[in-house]
Amino acid sequence: MAIPDPARPAPAWPFWAVLLLPPLEVLGALRGGWSVLLVPACAFVLVGLLDRALPPDRSNPAPGAPDRLDGHILLLRIWPPIQALTLFWTLWYAARAPHLGFWEFYFLFYGMGALTGAIGIVYAHELMHRASRADRWRADLLLAMVLYSHFRSEHLLVHHVAVATPRDAVTARYNEGFPHFFWRVLRECPRSAWRAEARRLTRQGRSAFARANPFWRYAALQGTMLALALLLAGPIGLLLFLWQALVAIWMLELTNYIEHYGLTCKYLGGGRFEPPRAHHSWNAPQRASNRLLINLQRHSDHHGRPDRPYPLLQLPGRDIAPELPLGYPAMAFLAAIPPLWRRRMNPAVRAWRKRHYPEITDWQPYKTGRHPGLD
Repeated sequence: MAIPDPARPAPAWPFWAVLLLPPLEVLGALRGGWSVLLVPACAFVLVGLLDRALPPDRSNPAPGAPDRLDGHILLLRIWPPIQALTLFWTLWYAARAPHLGFWEFYFLFYGMGALTGAIGIVYAHELMHRASRADRWRADLLLAMVLYSHFRSEHLLVHHVAVATPRDAVTARYNEGFPHFFWRVLRECPRSAWRAEARRLTRQGRSAFARANPFWRYAALQGTMLALALLLAGPIGLLLFLWQALVAIWMLELTNYIEHYGLTCKYLGGGRFEPPRAHHSWNAPQRASNRLLINLQRHSDHHGRPDRPYPLLQLPGRDIAPELPLGYPAMAFLAAIPPLWRRRMNPAVRAWRKRHYPEITDWQPYKTGRHPGLD
């Protein structure tokens, strides 16, 4: 295998392989039977096998390389209409298909949730960080299709500001199981996103209920998606739409759980924490899953430079930032089973603590989030 030029970003065509998934979703609806498993089998099983078979990708393109990005940007921009067409056609067809039974509905729209979550929300995450207003609208459309529009406000105004501290709900605590994390995030994140937008508007001298609050746009877009599902496919279609949205949200929060599990900034006293650094995110160099997730697994560099396009993200050395033993999709399987996750990851977190913070002997406040002087 040729070694890629380290001065240039990776070509776009391996990332475009994701466009094979929507036709498989359509085929599952048309054929039924075992074909409804094609999307999850390819997105998770096949990617996991390829991760093991292919060498890890540790190449680092020149951070300012301007060339070879057009194909990557085009992929991000064509995905929203492709996802919308796939989602709403499948809803329309499935609601009228006599050959689809309960379990086929279940797995067909589980696969749809993989498309709208593991792909759609990840692409929305990239688009919301771009300067283009049109790209941010594309992100809003993708998030509205899974009824998780507040994620944009929470991610930009809360997570990137408070990552790896108790103020960030989506930084998973050490020894916290995913089910507990998931319900905690569902409770806390919409409220924290609203408060963050309200504070932003207050600083501008506006009311939290001003038209500039994006929550009005979020509500309108989500309401439109629900109405469209009901109009095209009736009550059954609405239930299937809600199921795929739940699957997509589940997959997003599994990823959030993995990205910072147990990694906490040092408390400095007086309600202050050290600034987050590269070692406060888990990375993964696996090649196939990085193509599926558009380099999301180079997560420490994303937090260091949120505006850096995904083809240019850097992978620090293992002596600088911690690495997971497997790619995010495989780690998500472990995370969904807390005993397996703790057996694999808790020793890694303890080793991380010993390496980076040998002076901290009492980690209990970092588990509970109760530090003296912390608001």
